[in-house]
Amino acid sequence: MPETFKAILISRGEDKKQSVAVTELTDAELMDGDVTVAVEWTTVNYKDGLAITGKAPVIRRFPLVPGVDFAGTVISSSNPDWEEGDKVILNGWGVGETHFGAYAGRARVKGDWLVPLPDNMTARQAMAIGTAGYTAMLSVMALERHGITPNRGPVVVTGAAGGVGSVAIALLSRLGYHVIASTGRPAESAYLTDLGAAEIIDRGELSGPAKPLAKERWAGGIDAVGSHTLANVLSMTSYGGAVAACGLAQGMDLPSSVAPFILRGVSLLGIDSVMAPKELRLEAWWRLADELDHGKLAALTTTIGFDGIVGAATDIIDGKIRGRVVVGI
Repeated sequence: MPETFKAILISRGEDKKQSVAVTELTDAELMDGDVTVAVEWTTVNYKDGLAITGKAPVIRRFPLVPGVDFAGTVISSSNPDWEEGDKVILNGWGVGETHFGAYAGRARVKGDWLVPLPDNMTARQAMAIGTAGYTAMLSVMALERHGITPNRGPVVVTGAAGGVGSVAIALLSRLGYHVIASTGRPAESAYLTDLGAAEIIDRGELSGPAKPLAKERWAGGIDAVGSHTLANVLSMTSYGGAVAACGLAQGMDLPSSVAPFILRGVSLLGIDSVMAPKELRLEAWWRLADELDHGKLAALTTTIGFDGIVGAATDIIDGKIRGRVVVGI
């Protein structure tokens, strides 16, 4: 009998309702690719929560193994860039959406989708960072490219207690920024302060309809929420500032006006982690290994086992997850 490994499989019936099951797969049932990886660690991101709960049409083919990122060891490769024993990370590229993903003992993918695990980072640490933390780093890099340095003024982070927000706060504070954290969970104030937030504001200040322009409060922002929250962040961004948009927890809409852009020269920077080019990925992971405080990373991380994935997916959609969840496969 061929060797099997545990996997989560999402299927959809003729009635268009999806179902989630834990099953056993073999290598022969994996999708096409030139590298096979033994998945050692993964994580539960907001997108994974949407996929498993069916709250949004993240999954575009059925049946599918969800899970948008993983870290592990190459066990076979026909790609010249990788050989057996290499430690690798994968984020995005449609994995967990159109291609079998991380919630299985093995994954077969294209070698071009992989990046090397940094020498000073473990596979577990890589997934404690995960797509959320990698997206936070891409957002920081975008603000830097736009000239938003610490001496320009404060930077606001929305959805602060979530995965992107938690890592963004830790990164920005380490780099010397004055970080304003916006959260709807006042009980997490001490947690956010420990990560490096200098100020904490209630998300209610940003979640209602925005004025075309409001009082200037920050030089830049990292927004994982979208909708009215992003509109308010833009309206309160100072002249020449910039906001990196990387999430949609409140919604995909943007009920704003052109006023911040044409009257204050504010820039809206779109952050895509799924199809980001390899050079950006390599820079982001190199900087995460070098610049993210490992003590803070440990403080914002909870570890669960494979059997906890489905429950964590529901919790993250319900706003019950703080920081990052890492999964030992």
